[in-house]
Amino acid sequence: MREVRVRFAPSPTGALHIGGIRTALYNFLLARKHGGTMILRIEDTDQNRYVPGAEEYIIESLAWAGIKIDEGVSKGGPYAPYRQSERKDIYKKFAQKLIEGGNAYYAFDTAEELEAMRERLKTQGSSDQQYSSATRTLMKNSLTLSESEVKQKLNSGEQYVIRLKVPVNEEVKLVDLIRGEVSVNSSQVDDKVLMKSDGMPTYHLANVVDDYLMKISHVIRGEEWLPSAPLHVLLYKFLGWEKEMPQFAHLPLLLKADGNGKLSKRDADKAGFPIFPINWTDPKTKDFSTGFRENGYLPEALLNFLAFLGWNPGTEQEIFSMKELTDAFTIERIGKAGAKFDIQKAQWFNQQYLRAKSNEELAKYLLESLEKENIQCTPDKATKICGALRERITFPKDIWEQGKFFFIAPIQFDEHVVSKKWDEDTVKFLSSFAEELKILSSISSGLAKTALEKTVQATNIPSGKIMQVLRVTLTGGASGPDLMVTMEIIGKEETLKRISYALENIKVKVS
Repeated sequence: MREVRVRFAPSPTGALHIGGIRTALYNFLLARKHGGTMILRIEDTDQNRYVPGAEEYIIESLAWAGIKIDEGVSKGGPYAPYRQSERKDIYKKFAQKLIEGGNAYYAFDTAEELEAMRERLKTQGSSDQQYSSATRTLMKNSLTLSESEVKQKLNSGEQYVIRLKVPVNEEVKLVDLIRGEVSVNSSQVDDKVLMKSDGMPTYHLANVVDDYLMKISHVIRGEEWLPSAPLHVLLYKFLGWEKEMPQFAHLPLLLKADGNGKLSKRDADKAGFPIFPINWTDPKTKDFSTGFRENGYLPEALLNFLAFLGWNPGTEQEIFSMKELTDAFTIERIGKAGAKFDIQKAQWFNQQYLRAKSNEELAKYLLESLEKENIQCTPDKATKICGALRERITFPKDIWEQGKFFFIAPIQFDEHVVSKKWDEDTVKFLSSFAEELKILSSISSGLAKTALEKTVQATNIPSGKIMQVLRVTLTGGASGPDLMVTMEIIGKEETLKRISYALENIKVKVS
């Protein structure tokens, strides 16, 4: 097997879609599995669509996700530069080689002439209005003009593009590692522009030239590039690089949760979840989009989730470390069908990764939130709170949001519980319970439980009747972590203070 060299080659035209992170991940896993090289190349040949800050955003997103780049724009390397706009002269040389070999040609058609061609074909009822082997003989190019006319136009500086000369009625074949053999008749491939009038190459030429020069062994990219693959195969053939052509793998689409259509930013916005790895503000429109990072997703959980969108290990295992993913990953286990993007599953992965952390690790998240709120807390207390809440959280921010009551006594109480269960028995029980607690020097969860059991016996009021009321008294809410542990954490004095406040401020229901 040749040395594995893969590339992630995004265009800096905006924020990186989460599907791009999946593509980068699959490339990264293949490289790591075979001791290969992961390259980051920026494909910025379309300067009209260039968005300032997008390249930096891509680099930061990959770094946050933990997808390490070995070579490329952020690292340098033996094939620099890795930004296509800085490689213009390289592409010109190969475009010229294609012309000299009779596999490409100059086209001098104006925008008006191209539009007239399309209108003419449309009027004739043609379903294909492309510049192709069927239409090029009617256009203004070096195939229809004399050599002297072509020379005169070039010397006078007339604008032109260079187009690929696609052969007539030829089967173009490639073996896709996911889809098997793909065969397309050349009549379905149009004479794509290879060099634009501004001297910049198009994606097609730059992509093939760079993959060859950078010794790329595998091209793993989205399904949307599959229609371009025959064109790329022709370029490899015409440039004499067939033996060095990389192996292709076109990934399945990411679909909406119901499987009905491709996942878009609009779909994600509508469903209330991110579509970008990290926060993004469009520099032109100033539109702000929140990211998975800022929504509290752990990068390792997100990568585990993304790995399963199209690939499966063939076992029941779902939680994988990066090393386990690397060991298990094979392109052959990537499916052809589109993968449903189920945000609930992403949240489940996040839960699992959070719950796998120690209470001490979780406490760091809580302490960060408390610092923002200017609330003092010892690491020991934060650790205990995280132990109480760990099975109830999905995101790091949930620790603070669900645990505010540990620091801020409630002044409002769940209306549903109060209206249904706050009565004279409640007052009697809470008053007796407070007396039992006063006897204690301090509260532990065990002592709190014993005091509760004594109160049940003394008042003859079953615990089932008052547990939810006691919870509302101490936390303000109808649900939460273990109540005995809660009392241990907030302490004796605070527990008594909260019971006293509730007894003074909640009115007894009149029967």
